[in-house]
Amino acid sequence: MRRAATIFVIVIVLGASFAALSYYWFSPTEKFAPPREVTIEKGESFHQIARALADAGVVRSELALRLYGRMSLTASQIKPGDYAFKGGERIPDVMRHLVKGDFIVVTITIPEGLTVHEIAERVAATGLVCEDEFENAARDGEIVRALGLMPLGAEGYLFPATYKFSPHAKTNDVLVAMLARFYQILTPQVEQRMFEVGLDARRLVTMASIVEKEAKAPSERPLIAGVFYNRLRLNMPLQSDPTAEYQLDGAKESAASAVHTTSAFNTYDFTGLPPGPIANPGIKSIEAALNPTQTDFLYFVARDGGTHVFSKSYDAHRHVIALERKEPAGKPPLPGK
Repeated sequence: MRRAATIFVIVIVLGASFAALSYYWFSPTEKFAPPREVTIEKGESFHQIARALADAGVVRSELALRLYGRMSLTASQIKPGDYAFKGGERIPDVMRHLVKGDFIVVTITIPEGLTVHEIAERVAATGLVCEDEFENAARDGEIVRALGLMPLGAEGYLFPATYKFSPHAKTNDVLVAMLARFYQILTPQVEQRMFEVGLDARRLVTMASIVEKEAKAPSERPLIAGVFYNRLRLNMPLQSDPTAEYQLDGAKESAASAVHTTSAFNTYDFTGLPPGPIANPGIKSIEAALNPTQTDFLYFVARDGGTHVFSKSYDAHRHVIALERKEPAGKPPLPGK
């Protein structure tokens, strides 16, 4: 009888334990309003993670979560990040989020050809950082100084891409991510090609930025680069409208007016490249600057649809302008491309 009673007690205890464990594992918590945020740092132990989730009320039991993580072999698969839990979930649901990495991210897409000023506006629009703070850091901050990017700062080096940041990211986190993506493309092969073409990093991004702003049809990028290299070789002004339009503070001026405005970047006023980039170019424009088309063209003019007509002589260029703009052939156009 005593043995039977002992077995009965054991069965009752095991049954109660299983019922309690099942409750903790499979019974959802209440819903939260607003969601409860839990940050999981890289290198945290599963014990620490379980405690943080239990303290936040995301799971009903730290012990139950630890047991589930070990038994399901998912405890070592958790990804660090900032998580937001709405409640109403079971332990398996919570673990699924942690393993998939469903953390909160702020996504920022930087298109090709934006300036530092425009990137600062776009980053600030997400609410992640202050516009002025980001622009000041990109122009004259400790990071750009450490990288030797002065006096013009990070213009040209903020690589266009889609970025995902923690909602707690700081200005320097965003800046470092964009700069790091740029420096990743400077592989030994790229550096060898830069040496062959006679470019350093600043001259590369400067040429690429001009190509980026001039080329509307992607296929024309290498040809446009070839035209500009020809002009540099012949000591001709580049006469690129986007260089005349560029202003550090982001102010806008029409090309027709800008080409007559003296500035350090207006390539109607001098020969050679401007002192630095006029935008942040994408990989295709960088590749075009590294591998320009070998051509005899010295001029190009835009036509409807975004493509250009290329010419080898100024007389041919004038003729094309007259046709494209419906101007009398005898009327001299603006000099240059």
